[in-house]
Amino acid sequence: MKIEHIAVWTHDLEKLRAFYEKYFGARANDKYINPKKGFASYFLSFDEGCRLEIMQMPGIPNSENDVYKQFTGLVHFALSTGSKVEVDRLTEVLRGDGYEVVGEPRTTGDGYYESVVLDPDGNRIEITE
Repeated sequence: MKIEHIAVWTHDLEKLRAFYEKYFGARANDKYINPKKGFASYFLSFDEGCRLEIMQMPGIPNSENDVYKQFTGLVHFALSTGSKVEVDRLTEVLRGDGYEVVGEPRTTGDGYYESVVLDPDGNRIEITE
């Protein structure tokens, strides 16, 4: 078994697509639109591993979770850069472009080198080596 994709709701589909394309090299498929439901989505593919589906539809409420606190359910996902140097570089690029870094680059107790940033919707992304 493998995780095929993870999905997140957004209120700004194009902004979120552009973020993952620019900073993480994602490639979007053709936009899927269901006009009857007002639903639209993209599947974002990366060099390898599972895909990220970003979805938009009227009536989806904002999350009530606090992005600074942990809670049950899906809390973050990790994107691997391949090196510590790239973790540091990408973290600084994102910070410089105004994205919030909520976890500075560090080696965790279980041996991962990572930082944690918030995407435009406040989703936590671990940037790992």
